[in-house]
Amino acid sequence: MDLTLTDEQQKFREYAREFLDGEVVAHRMEWDRAESVDTAIIAKLGDMGFFGLTIPEEYGGLGGDYISYCVGMEELGRADSNVRGIVSVSMGLVGKVILSHGTEEQKRHWLTKIATGEALACFGLTEPDTGSDAGNLKTRAVREGGGDYVLNGQKMFITNATWADVCLVFARTGEPGPKGVSAFLVPTDMPGFETREIKGKLGLRGQATGEVYLTDVRVPASARLGEEGQGFSIAMHSLDKGRVSVGAGCVGIIQGCLDSVVDYSTQRRQFDRPLASFQLIQDMIADISVELDAARMLVYRAADLIERGEPFGVAASKAKYFASEAAVRAANSAIQIFGGYGYIDEYPVQKYLRDARVMTLYEGTSQIQKLLIGRAETGVNAFL
Repeated sequence: MDLTLTDEQQKFREYAREFLDGEVVAHRMEWDRAESVDTAIIAKLGDMGFFGLTIPEEYGGLGGDYISYCVGMEELGRADSNVRGIVSVSMGLVGKVILSHGTEEQKRHWLTKIATGEALACFGLTEPDTGSDAGNLKTRAVREGGGDYVLNGQKMFITNATWADVCLVFARTGEPGPKGVSAFLVPTDMPGFETREIKGKLGLRGQATGEVYLTDVRVPASARLGEEGQGFSIAMHSLDKGRVSVGAGCVGIIQGCLDSVVDYSTQRRQFDRPLASFQLIQDMIADISVELDAARMLVYRAADLIERGEPFGVAASKAKYFASEAAVRAANSAIQIFGGYGYIDEYPVQKYLRDARVMTLYEGTSQIQKLLIGRAETGVNAFL
């Protein structure tokens, strides 16, 4: 397995980094303090092709490979995880599931807009009482006489909620448990669809995270994605790929931490010599560097399996688990190396730590990833 980047992939990395340094890195602390990314960046990301990575050209995308997608998510994570989340949720969680499970009409109507950044999407799975236990969600979709569905319920911690044009809503249409869940593409301008932004977050402060309220929201049967009862499997398939995206974003955080500490420690002087000359500083930098390589290889391995059309779920869990935990460790060590300066927002490492912390929680907590990995290794279902 050759995971060396091709010339095209390396050029894309350089292209993406130059763009993000000017359009995102330069503004990330301003957005963090304001608790809102400037939405003008969405159109610019669309023009750059970020929303179309891996989406076929016939639907407005670039038709790129999954390694290139991970390179893009890595660079977005290095620049600002808020912006990575906007792209990876809209295109990664929703766009790709429309591509794999949508009708031709749904692809033409929604995917072509998502792939260009013309429309944003959000992923409506998590609820106030159902996070890891997604199979027991409470939102309901009742079909009236074989015609329209009427949706009622609430979603929580939904990325892009207040900005999105369409929400992929998972709702109960049948029996209790995962087999009774179905998926629906719900335009956010439908009567009865309301959102409320969540403020005061520890990290990802610039990202539009919100609650979604559905009160008698009526959608036609053509809004259903897949068959009735297929929603839970659609969600899990989407999250498997989403975990690779989160892992790639965490690789970007680790890379950002490494770049920051190397630059700072080689310039900062203590006791008449560079901070980088102290062995305990080198020890922490070495740990960050090694975990960066390990996280990147785990992410690329999962991406390579996706490209080959082979099972990748366990590899995705390993990549997401290791990379997210390593990102927290890297950011924590970076603050230690910066000392007091690391604790203020003049430097990026404190933001890396705040943003990294949630990566161990969403799209499957670290504990859920361990259960999935352990079940795969032993053949024993730890959920029972």
